[in-house]
Amino acid sequence: MHRATLTGAPAADSASLAANAESSSDATGASSHVLNASSPLSTRMALGVSYNGSAYDGWQSQLSGRTVQDELERALTRFIAHGPIRTLCAGRTDAGVHGLMQVVHFDSPVQRPDHAWMRGTNSFLPHDIAVHWARQVPAHFHARAHAVARRYAYVLLESPVRPSVDAGRVGWVFRPMALEPMQQAANALLGEHDFTSFRAAQCQAHSPVKQLRRISITRRGAYWRFEFEASAFLHHMIRNIMGCLIAIGNGNHPPSWMTEVLHARSRDAAAPTFSPDGLYFLGPLYDESLGIPTHTAAFDWLPG
Repeated sequence: MHRATLTGAPAADSASLAANAESSSDATGASSHVLNASSPLSTRMALGVSYNGSAYDGWQSQLSGRTVQDELERALTRFIAHGPIRTLCAGRTDAGVHGLMQVVHFDSPVQRPDHAWMRGTNSFLPHDIAVHWARQVPAHFHARAHAVARRYAYVLLESPVRPSVDAGRVGWVFRPMALEPMQQAANALLGEHDFTSFRAAQCQAHSPVKQLRRISITRRGAYWRFEFEASAFLHHMIRNIMGCLIAIGNGNHPPSWMTEVLHARSRDAAAPTFSPDGLYFLGPLYDESLGIPTHTAAFDWLPG
């Protein structure tokens, strides 16, 4: 197995990162409904949710009703049987993107044991969405604003034959790729930069400046795994970076091209947006004092 892990600037303090997460967009750049502070009679809960995004129109609720958030809120509402429940997540995801540990919070008018929230909600969810854990959290907890980092992974199949049993769950390239050029190119992205060149036109983030802390590139057999950790991500940021890394890995561009793309601050300078199929939201990270889990059993499924 080949492995390369690149680490950028040290993490900023929790307060500044939380402020950045509150004011910036995430992987979709779309707006969302805002929850009011919990009332004295309600309980604020956090859930860890995994999902296969292939069948859904992304995370965020839409008129179609065919989103992960819509399914989760319907399940919670049926389980509580005490009026509609609205949730707020740590990071929205696009259509076709998967989640291994999305974190949401909501205010409940009723109290249940943690295990009951997990089992009860799962009984009303479709087979491709599952709640892995539930925690009662302080009334001020905010799944998005209190996240000090967010993590994604991209799983890529390098093969002359397209995916079959893992179709929709991995990206695909048929040309051989080299680790060293991609490692050199990824190093240019670490730290705090203006990532305009990797930002979708419809991104609603207030600023294109983000801190990319870590990029890990590993390979196991025919499967590549790319992991990214940052304070926050712009809409399509990882898929646009992946397009550039692949173009460098297969020899279409030298590693120095990544620096040129970054400094251009123009979407036209970068490679086309790569497929959402192999993209996984690994979830947010929080201050340890909150006791929020950092992984679920779904993490063990990913190659690499």
